[in-house]
Amino acid sequence: MNLEISTPRTDAAELVQRLSATPLGARLARRLTGQQLVSWGCPYDSDQNRTAQLLVSELASNAVTHGRVPGRDFELRLRLLPQEDTLRIEVSDARGDRAPRLRDGGTEDEHGRGLVVVLVLSARWGVTERTVGKTVWAELPLSPGRRRPCRRTPAPEG
Repeated sequence: MNLEISTPRTDAAELVQRLSATPLGARLARRLTGQQLVSWGCPYDSDQNRTAQLLVSELASNAVTHGRVPGRDFELRLRLLPQEDTLRIEVSDARGDRAPRLRDGGTEDEHGRGLVVVLVLSARWGVTERTVGKTVWAELPLSPGRRRPCRRTPAPEG
């Protein structure tokens, strides 16, 4: 595995990694995210880290399931933007003809809710076309007052 970590500007840190477009690649993307956030000072068991891992898991799973082109990898890019106190997550795949969309799945439907999770947990998300394929991105505010975390404990009733 070729892990590339760079700092393109003094106000941003970045991880870029190509992974196989397989379920294993999606799991590795999630694990890399958790480890990278720890190196950026966000504890592994924190709400921010867990939320980022969940967002990456959803986006990577979509890339593997819907954006897979045989013989092509997908790319995970994490950018820490300290001035905005934001994590930008980008997952790129080689399939540009299948744009992601929110679906209104029925109660019995086992699929189609991943982008709803992304919508709820991120401050913003979107899709950017590339020369080959597309990039689906999400931004996660890291400060406690601005984020919608994925908490380990259920919210109080009432």
